Amino acid sequence: MIPAIYDRRSIRRFLDAPISREDIEEVIQSGMRAPSSKNRQPWRFVVVQGREKEEMLEAFRRGIRREKGGEALLPQSREHIAGAERTAEVMAEAPVILLVIDALGKSILAGQTPEERVSEICDVQSIGAAIQNMLLAAEDKGIGSLWICDIFFAYPELSRWLDREGELVAAVALGLPGESPGARLRKSFQEIVEWRG
Repeated sequence: MIPAIYDRRSIRRFLDAPISREDIEEVIQSGMRAPSSKNRQPWRFVVVQGREKEEMLEAFRRGIRREKGGEALLPQSREHIAGAERTAEVMAEAPVILLVIDALGKSILAGQTPEERVSEICDVQSIGAAIQNMLLAAEDKGIGSLWICDIFFAYPELSRWLDREGELVAAVALGLPGESPGARLRKSFQEIVEWRG
């Protein structure tokens, strides 16, 4: 049993306390140690703090307002918009936001050939491994974390704000935890594992 795996929780309340640059760098270095398809290491990380975080959050909130209005990119996901609004509050409270980019990816709004799609699936799996490494490294240091996918409600706005090549994949909030949530219910081993041979 690896304590960081079993003890880690998604944190949605953070203390008003900074995280050292050294700790942030060590968390990112842990992500960089993840395996990647064909060793492409497609991940890029943008550390967002202070005034820049406020600008990023304004772009996120603009996207949420657009989704709530008549120009929804994800019209079938409107039932989850309240969750995205709550995510914006969590991000505002966290002292550090890491924006995670697939440097080799294309915009979710762009067409892809089947070969490009397979390559992107492999790269996103690699990035998922990097994010998980970072979450576990943060846990090991006593830093709370939250893996955020709600950024897709504001994909165009955040992509414009970033103003860089690649595909925005996720965000990770980091900070000293302001809560200690219990473990959430997990499916049983028997429900999800099938043995063959």
